[in-house]
Amino acid sequence: MNKRKQWNVTTTKPESASAVAEIAEKLHISRQTAALLYNRGFTDTEKAWQFIKKETVMFHDAFKLKDMDKAVARIMQAIENKEKIIIYGDYDVDGVTSVSILYMYLRDRGATVSYYIPSRTGEGYGINPTAIESLVAGGLNLLITVDTGITAVEETEYAKTQGVDVIITDHHECRNELPNAVAVINPRREDCDYPFKELAGVGVVFKLLCALECTYAQKGEGDKDYLRAICDRYADLIAIGTVADVMPLVDENRLIVSIGLSKIENKRRVGLEALFEKSANPNDKKYPKKKKKITSTLISYVIAPRINAAGRISNATRAVELFLTESMPKALEIAEELCSINRERQSEENNIIEQAYKKIHEEHDFDKDLIIVLAEENWHNGVIGIVSSRITEHYNLPSILISYDGETGKGSGRSIKGLNIVDALVHCSDLLLKYGGHELAAGLSIERSKVPEFKERINAYAREHLKGDSLVTSVDIDCELQTKDLNLEFAEELYLLEPYGIANPMPTFVLRNAEIVDCMPIGNGRHTKYTVKKDGQSLTALFFGKPITELDYYPGDDVDIVFTIDINEYQNNKNVQMIVKDIDYAASLKQRIEGDRALYNEIKEGRKIRADEDIVPTRDDFVKIYIYIQQEVRQGNDTISIHSLMHRIKNMPYVKIRFVIDILRETNILGVEKAEFEEDKYIFKLYSFKNKINLDKSNIYRTLKSKVERI
Repeated sequence: MNKRKQWNVTTTKPESASAVAEIAEKLHISRQTAALLYNRGFTDTEKAWQFIKKETVMFHDAFKLKDMDKAVARIMQAIENKEKIIIYGDYDVDGVTSVSILYMYLRDRGATVSYYIPSRTGEGYGINPTAIESLVAGGLNLLITVDTGITAVEETEYAKTQGVDVIITDHHECRNELPNAVAVINPRREDCDYPFKELAGVGVVFKLLCALECTYAQKGEGDKDYLRAICDRYADLIAIGTVADVMPLVDENRLIVSIGLSKIENKRRVGLEALFEKSANPNDKKYPKKKKKITSTLISYVIAPRINAAGRISNATRAVELFLTESMPKALEIAEELCSINRERQSEENNIIEQAYKKIHEEHDFDKDLIIVLAEENWHNGVIGIVSSRITEHYNLPSILISYDGETGKGSGRSIKGLNIVDALVHCSDLLLKYGGHELAAGLSIERSKVPEFKERINAYAREHLKGDSLVTSVDIDCELQTKDLNLEFAEELYLLEPYGIANPMPTFVLRNAEIVDCMPIGNGRHTKYTVKKDGQSLTALFFGKPITELDYYPGDDVDIVFTIDINEYQNNKNVQMIVKDIDYAASLKQRIEGDRALYNEIKEGRKIRADEDIVPTRDDFVKIYIYIQQEVRQGNDTISIHSLMHRIKNMPYVKIRFVIDILRETNILGVEKAEFEEDKYIFKLYSFKNKINLDKSNIYRTLKSKVERI
């Protein structure tokens, strides 16, 4: 299943031209960058300048968060009385960074504080009574949750029976009933008037630290410029947690991530320095001479996965230790460990995705079910969330993967715009042991016996709530570029719009009518590198996550490419390269293909074949095509397009190849099935046969020969 995507190209209206020109002239930027700013709502010079300078918002008052005053009072009391405080966090990047900054702050304030992160595989998400028992036995007085706890109603009550006070800080979707804690701080509470609802878990902890430091400052025991002090100490980790949790980079998030990325760029804490070094040069004992530009993209694809891997495969506390240590040798040791765990995670992920695609092909009914629900024995539940993301991206359908362990299963799901997956789980809540999450990502626990009914119920909900428009995969494109626009000056200028993320996406462009001159697999075959040429200029285009076997584009093809711009720096040389988001045949190639299809249909409907037309296949033509298909199928590639056959078997036209396939199917030499959504793509199956095949017995072949006009 490979549906074409809908491209939505933004065009700057003629009446906007003067405003764009003014922004470009006064800010000394290119017309393209000025148009990007204008089309994103910064329609005059002042607004555009404020956006570039990150002056569109200021931080909101932390005490506008419901219960913040109660939390501050209770924490200060615990510090003063030397009560034992435990920070209870989640095992993802958001949770790890939340634990780290709160622990460092309370430690530096003289608190008796420790932290606890449950094992993903042994305990699962959220607070659990067994952990509370263990912590109480160690003298726990005050439990503070970070990035978790908003659904822990029963667990909070249990903690209270053990004489433990609980403070909840979280940002996940709230249910009707909140935990009866000392304080429940969550901007998503219906009764919370905080003006920005999209804080990450670490963002909520950031506001808690601001409120604490502000209160200490008023008592003369803290920095009067408390906001700057908190940002200076913790903005790097707050930025990493916010970016990794894919929160919208607008309002406060844009500001704190901008500050944090700048701090990472200029002065890194020891643990981050080690992680960057091991990520970039895992076998090099020396520091890299030139550090890479720190962007939200670098955090998302390089740093966050390594931090996440600790909680997915091993123990998230190792990532906290990395941020807490001030010893470079220890930091390098942990960083190397995290990189190794991440490689293990990648291997496990690839194994599961291969099994998942096979199950989808065998089990999923695309005509009936809009949510892909898969369940399997002992899939690593630390990895199924990533696999779910890949499946959802590939099919543009929500997906839920469940891993069985005995009679229960733990699941992780991802959704698409138009279906709130938490609402869908609420609809099935009577079947679930536990659930929670965001609009587009959630986790659950379920009894094995209830999975079939769960699959039916959640798909019934999806059929009612997921509308047709949501199922069309669309790509939003900021503008069309020419090759002359793809230069270093423009690429570096785009850094002005950083940080990129949800609500402020990286600018996406389209280049039309570029000729592919070369293509090759890279990254052990997981990615594809194209060299394209237009107007005499050659460019590199990298398509990550797409093996060359999944792409039907070859040297000589004219294509349109949707891409983002990247700067590749190697041996002190900088070059602009394209990071491909989608690719399609250019209009000229599409027109030629449509002409070939029309000719094929005309001949099928009775049109005569001229003697000079190369349409009727010879026995050699059958042999060439059969041998190529046989080789591909035996290598595991059973889905082949006519376009690829035209590329592999030179000088054989479309119409001839199509009739060869028709005849091979008719004579049962090959099993041939049309691939979904692709007119010219087929799924082939090899048959074994002992007797020689007489092609002249084919009705199609005889009819084809009879249509040739004699001279």
